[in-house]
Amino acid sequence: MSLERKVAQLIQPQINSFDAQEMQEYRWGSYLNGGNGGPYGDEFAPASQWLRLADEMWDASTQPLPDGEPVIPTMWGTDAVHGHTNVVQATIFPHNIALGATGDADLVRQIGAATATEIEVTGIDWNFSPTVAVARDDRWGRTYESYSEDPDLVAQMGAALVEGLQGKKGAEDYLGRGRVIATAKHFFGDGGTDQGVDQGDVNGDIDALKAIHAVPYPVAIEAGVETIMASFNSINGTKMHGNEALLTGVLRGEMGFEGLVVGDWNGHGQIAGCTVSDCPQALIAGLDIYMVPDDAVALHTSLVAQVRDGTIPEARVDEAVARVLRIKQRAGLLGPDAQSPSARPNAGEYDKLGMAPHRAVAREAVAKSQVILKNDGVLPLKPGSDILVAGVAADSIAQAAGGWTLTWQGGRELTNDYFPGATSIWAGIEEAAQESGGSATLSTDGTFDQRPDIAIVVFGEEPYAEFAGDRKNLIFADSEGLDLLRKFEELGIPTVSVFLSGRPMWVNRELNASDAFVASWLPGSEGAGVADILFGERAATGKLSFSWPASCEGNPLNGPDGALFALGYGRSLDDTAPLGDLSESCGFLDGAPAADWFVNGRLSAGITASAGGTDLPNLRGEGGGLVARGIDRNRQEDARQLTFGPGSSFTVAGEGEGAYIITYNLPAAPAGTVTIASGERTEDVTRRMTVAAGKGWREMVLTEACLGEFGDGLTITTNAPLQFSIAQISRSALPEGTECSF
Repeated sequence: MSLERKVAQLIQPQINSFDAQEMQEYRWGSYLNGGNGGPYGDEFAPASQWLRLADEMWDASTQPLPDGEPVIPTMWGTDAVHGHTNVVQATIFPHNIALGATGDADLVRQIGAATATEIEVTGIDWNFSPTVAVARDDRWGRTYESYSEDPDLVAQMGAALVEGLQGKKGAEDYLGRGRVIATAKHFFGDGGTDQGVDQGDVNGDIDALKAIHAVPYPVAIEAGVETIMASFNSINGTKMHGNEALLTGVLRGEMGFEGLVVGDWNGHGQIAGCTVSDCPQALIAGLDIYMVPDDAVALHTSLVAQVRDGTIPEARVDEAVARVLRIKQRAGLLGPDAQSPSARPNAGEYDKLGMAPHRAVAREAVAKSQVILKNDGVLPLKPGSDILVAGVAADSIAQAAGGWTLTWQGGRELTNDYFPGATSIWAGIEEAAQESGGSATLSTDGTFDQRPDIAIVVFGEEPYAEFAGDRKNLIFADSEGLDLLRKFEELGIPTVSVFLSGRPMWVNRELNASDAFVASWLPGSEGAGVADILFGERAATGKLSFSWPASCEGNPLNGPDGALFALGYGRSLDDTAPLGDLSESCGFLDGAPAADWFVNGRLSAGITASAGGTDLPNLRGEGGGLVARGIDRNRQEDARQLTFGPGSSFTVAGEGEGAYIITYNLPAAPAGTVTIASGERTEDVTRRMTVAAGKGWREMVLTEACLGEFGDGLTITTNAPLQFSIAQISRSALPEGTECSF
């Protein structure tokens, strides 16, 4: 192989940034569809279009090459993290947090096998799953992708999914019909970042960190996992994509992994000194494939040049290419028997997407994952009951499915029409009620003409994925469910709460107002599994795989201290012991209301803003090397874009008490050092702002924990150009000990 063709095997673009002509020219070794990517720009394309694109890319990659160079077919990777959920009609299984609550590894193997079959229907070769993160701070937006806070349970479940996807190592069907390549991710420490900040910092003694976060990997390796994905996070200041000591020394040296290490979405670009199109450090550190969604050609050019000038040893390239080729060989993509995607087993058999046996497995998983936290005797529901079902989530398959469902973030805007063949929680309850000789009525707002015997309120978190789901605390603050529960409580109507969430949350108020409370997690497309538990058609066996918080502060639990319900808690249907009244006090809710300093594009009375001694009335104007101009966030000029010159600073000052809370957007990482000062203390926040960069509008909470005793103002200073937008600045009394967060 020529150097150019070898380097191409190590580059993985995404389907919406290149076409078949580019594939034929460069011969990319693999490609992926991103969370919002679909064939020909349509993320809701029918399965036939996915298979059509797979054939196009295969054909382009297998055209003859000049000079007798070997032809190496490409392969397609996808994030099928809870079923083949990028594709309309696929079975949507519960997210991993729910599967952890089942404690059933054999069931997880069945889910892996069903998912692999549905992936094969569309001609795709490779799944970026399972996530084997050990989530240790539930504020993390990817907590639901973790099976448990318990490393051993994560290891058990992760290995089971690997075997379901690939087949058992040494078995006749290994990577054969109904099997696809699996990926254990993200190596390592993704679930251990400070304050649960996605892609953030993991700090501590390396052996102590490995004792938690590395535990699932040797088990996955023993199960035969072919690929492992590097993590976005850093370990003690070094980004994992460039961490040779861990990617090579630990993963390969200590753990004996011989397979392929693939990067995450532009993760190599976060390495110090790298950009997404120029990063020899990652390959040298042990990365085998760069996931470079939109800059494949530029990266290819730089890598080829760096091999030629000796920056990258060609032996390292050969090693990585050999790993790519070995996996393709094992998966049947090389050799005379290799077939185009549409000619392979299961390909084009579209009736296998969401077929009845797969939906039955999903329904069983839903039922086994339901965790009953409270039951005053109203469960199981009595036969013949007249039931009112309330809450906007009750008939929303999208909300029950959560993130990574048809789109990256998922969302309520995905109506049930996007999920043919699926069953909402409401539809499952309605059918079960009729079968029991009773009736069910859907009333989103809880109104009724005829008084029901009991009300079921379905409510919870709206869908999110990755950093969009990061939180500052674990308060469930949305009041829709609470208002409905209190309304029924006042009317003397018994209630059952069905709580949809991607993590345990502080819901003491809702627990107090409920006669029964079920942690339903993110069950997916088979809502009838929820009804199976409510009506007693199945025994309630679900057990918490995460500790449930007693207080609202959001500090990590990972054990019984501070837990309302400990790891392993879950009631049977005949456990009607009273829970007792829970404290509804919460410092984040009970504190003094925030005093707004800047909101909706206006400074409050008595608050001043300045740069270099120049006043900026209502944060507008120029002075001291800073330019402030109005921008639109939610309404006309309700935010400000601050453009800092080198050495410039911005100060906002005035009377007030409590923590500073700033709603901000940082489009790109700081080019230099950024500090924040209040009173007599100055804090370097460069690293924390770098992690926050590019993640959209976020909330910065600055407390005395990081800034010491406050003064009557706040100053942001940078020694390099910086663009920073602000929508709101306020001060608020927060509970003592609240950490600073970005």
